[in-house]
Amino acid sequence: MVAVGYWQQSGEPVTGMARAIDGDSLRLGGRELRLAGIDAPELHQSCEHDAGVYPCGREARDYLSILLARAPITCTIREQDRYGRGLALCRQGEMDVNAELVREGQAIAYGRFDAEERQARASRRGVWAGRFERPADWRRTHPR
Repeated sequence: MVAVGYWQQSGEPVTGMARAIDGDSLRLGGRELRLAGIDAPELHQSCEHDAGVYPCGREARDYLSILLARAPITCTIREQDRYGRGLALCRQGEMDVNAELVREGQAIAYGRFDAEERQARASRRGVWAGRFERPADWRRTHPR
């Protein structure tokens, strides 16, 4: 395994068991990483579907938790966000974790994964099954 400090600077991958923090961030190798190219509902965000209001932010986190519990993941960081978190592209075996979250409607595309978002919309998966506020808009109206 590559040391985290070196890995962050070099873009070398790191592999291990990770823990979900919310729907688009995780802890791996002692560091908080943000999944690049996606934006999931915030942890305390709610959405609506035919059955009513539901905690879509918690559902996104829980979905990521289930994925991460299956097997180790390998993440590669090329840059950091404004909070100092590594922006990561992560894989679990052959599965692209970032793309999977968008494909299942647990996150929206943010600069990439547009094809996966079209699939989720067409199939009405996750947040696309009803109405929701885009996470960036929700954050603006619900500052920390």
